[in-house]
Amino acid sequence: MTTLALPLAGQGVLVTRPAQQAVHLAELIVAAGGKPVLFPVLEILDSADLQPLYALIDRLDDVDMAIFISPNAVNKAMNLIKSRRELPGGMQFAAIGRGSSKELKHFGVTDIIAPTARFDSENLLEMPQLQAVEGKRVVIFRGDGGREVLGDTLTARGAQVEYAECYRRSRPDVPAGNLLRQWSRNEINAVTVTSSEGLRNLYDMLGKLGRQWLKTTPVFAPHERILDVARELGLERSVLTPAGDEGLVDGIADWFREHA
Repeated sequence: MTTLALPLAGQGVLVTRPAQQAVHLAELIVAAGGKPVLFPVLEILDSADLQPLYALIDRLDDVDMAIFISPNAVNKAMNLIKSRRELPGGMQFAAIGRGSSKELKHFGVTDIIAPTARFDSENLLEMPQLQAVEGKRVVIFRGDGGREVLGDTLTARGAQVEYAECYRRSRPDVPAGNLLRQWSRNEINAVTVTSSEGLRNLYDMLGKLGRQWLKTTPVFAPHERILDVARELGLERSVLTPAGDEGLVDGIADWFREHA
């Protein structure tokens, strides 16, 4: 096949997603002729105390809308829900991104409120179903911490908002030596990052030498907020891509075509 058919031929692409979420992106990179290099910079763990989440699940009949922040939130929450009870018939489901919507469909949820363009809290809040929410009870399933703009805005619109933290994120305690050796052999030609927290973790995990290589390698991200962090860290070769795994690979392929 030609280089045109395999736009990432010979290119090593660093995949920093959590291990359980990296498979599809890695497969797309391989299909485009590239070599994925897996180096998770986030580890997804169960919440330290699941009792508050169990208590919330038991009273889901009182909830009008459930919002899922990430695929991890869907998997963690929906598995727990399904193990304890049936889904309430009248509850609305909302998700920020395509990945979360796709995971909800795996659990049999088909009617999902979700943005169709940029995938973030701001765009979800623009959906008509999230405008007139006065008096509605809304649960936001998420990891520990995170941005508050979604909950704050819905509260300002009159909703009764409750957070359900169903997992926690951690920076993996793994050495970067092998990755640095690959970088020194020019085997890392592109870096993908899908969260601001993940980018900061990568920067910290690489150490002084690795950061110099990171600064000279194009970094691809699907959201402008991640690029703001990249520029803050001095990573000037940062590139915005379309959303989703396919968008990331398309953006990398376009960049390499332009810089061939």
